[in-house]
Amino acid sequence: MGIRNYLVEGGSGTGKTSVATELERRGHHTVHGDRVLACQGDPETGARLDPGLIAAHGSDPAFVHDHHIWDVARVEALVADRTHAATFFCGGARNTGRLIHLFDAVFVLEIDRATLERRLEGRANEWGSEPAERALIFHHHERRESRPEAAIPIDATAPLTAVVDEILRRCG
Repeated sequence: MGIRNYLVEGGSGTGKTSVATELERRGHHTVHGDRVLACQGDPETGARLDPGLIAAHGSDPAFVHDHHIWDVARVEALVADRTHAATFFCGGARNTGRLIHLFDAVFVLEIDRATLERRLEGRANEWGSEPAERALIFHHHERRESRPEAAIPIDATAPLTAVVDEILRRCG
């Protein structure tokens, strides 16, 4: 959807949705990946999981997390559309490695444990609002295992406007 395409990602609670909303407010073309592109699938093949398998494991936070992917064909189609000068894809997925080559830059929102705890405390009826989900989020936060190699770290503990200003500055 953009002549230039950017990925804004990070762990749960780092502010991806807030950044996407602020980018939209400022008039930038934005795709909320977790709302528009997400599905439950195999991170290696991109194949969607059978609904029966999802139903059988849907209450297991690790299963849900490990199979949260973006539809690769849909991302490729959006990237191929050159209608906008830039498009920001905001969200996280376990198959980012299959998508990374499509983006001109990747930004990773980073926060400290105390900020993460505060942000998750305010959640209700969304990912991270249940104790088992929070435990998994804290585990992944400490390990920082899903960070792409060439990612540009962004201090997401700063005020939202400063976070978005920094991303836009780095986009040129």
